[in-house]
Amino acid sequence: MNPYAQQSQAYKESAILTASPEQLVVMLYDGAARFLRQAEAALQEQAWLHAGERITRGEAIIDELIATLNMDAGEISERLQGIYVFCKRCLIEARIQRDPAQVGHVIRLLGELREAWAQVASGPAGVPAPGTAPRAAAPRPVSPGIRA
Repeated sequence: MNPYAQQSQAYKESAILTASPEQLVVMLYDGAARFLRQAEAALQEQAWLHAGERITRGEAIIDELIATLNMDAGEISERLQGIYVFCKRCLIEARIQRDPAQVGHVIRLLGELREAWAQVASGPAGVPAPGTAPRAAAPRPVSPGIRA
């Protein structure tokens, strides 16, 4: 690995290790959007294999968002789960029908959620987001609807 790549990797690792739980969720949305934009472009170019790989990466991030939901946090967790499941269904349809519009729909939906999480992440430090436990009580980072 060249020195620039090593420095870039170290910066990314540092950003992840020092991020708040809410910022980590924003990073997940950013990663999903990146992979899904690549999938959308690949579908438009009829690069089916590449599109499938990128959709799979986006789905893996959505799976992680689903797996970390704190279902004890109430209605917000249930709504997020429903949105994530809907996104997964759209991506399945996109894969089967080779439809970039389905991927674009998921990108827009996740983009709206990302903006909401970015607002939460930029809120006052030390104030847990709705549906979360105080940080001192959590064994690992938690966010609204995210379980430890």
